[in-house]
Amino acid sequence: LLNAENVNAEFCVRICAGSFQAGEDGKLLKRFCECEQQCLLKLMGDSLKPFVPGYYGVVQRDDQDYNLMDDLLADFDSPSIMDCKMGSRTYLEEELVKARERPKLRRDMYEKMVAVDPDAPSPEERAQQAVLKPRYMQWRETLSSTATLGFRIEGIKKADGTCNTNFKKTKHREQVMKALEDFVDGNTQILRSYLQRLKELRSVLETSKFFRTHEVVGSSLLFVHDSSGQARVWMIDFGKTVPLPLHQTLDHRTPWKEGNREDGYLWGLDNLIDILAAMLPNTASQQF
Repeated sequence: LLNAENVNAEFCVRICAGSFQAGEDGKLLKRFCECEQQCLLKLMGDSLKPFVPGYYGVVQRDDQDYNLMDDLLADFDSPSIMDCKMGSRTYLEEELVKARERPKLRRDMYEKMVAVDPDAPSPEERAQQAVLKPRYMQWRETLSSTATLGFRIEGIKKADGTCNTNFKKTKHREQVMKALEDFVDGNTQILRSYLQRLKELRSVLETSKFFRTHEVVGSSLLFVHDSSGQARVWMIDFGKTVPLPLHQTLDHRTPWKEGNREDGYLWGLDNLIDILAAMLPNTASQQF
């Protein structure tokens, strides 16, 4: 949810050309996705509304449909931005099932795997020079803090224009702390603001009807601050957030086992809050 005028074009590979267009009056056009539209419509009537972009329906531009929403950067001056993908997995259970139903050896995924870790493929995979998609999807999550902490940093763009998306192997608590310290430039006021906002978000998530009735996968927290000391966090990206069957709910902390649909979102948020608290000297010993 980043206005193209404000964001370095390199920031976050997922923000591909054509997906976003600048709107008017602090609004943003994001290429239409029905799943995201349905989520945003529900969220406008949920207790989470203050923590997500305002949504204003579907508009058309050049024969392309877009979801019209708030540009979350509109009130910031040369902001620093961080995208954290939340949860202990970034694929839906149904994606795993579909990939198994039509097993296909993928050379492209094998090549991505060996580019990151030449020792990752099994002898059989090495002989085939290919891997199955479910295997690749599950292996990929073990590289970063998605598997170890329930969230991962996707990208950071700082006020000076420098941009970093090289967090694929940022896995351990100490590595995450270092990245966060760099993001805020050691500013404890900004850290405190982010910590307070995350604690408020957690409190609302724990009572939100929307949250307990949806599998929230591939969604991010967008952190934004600027030199004025203003700092905010929003939930963004609901293209893989799907409703659960009637009468099923999630606590978002129970470890995922295939079939339970747990996504680890709150487990990740607990860890993120704990890390931020530990970075503040006089709150390190408090329980969050």
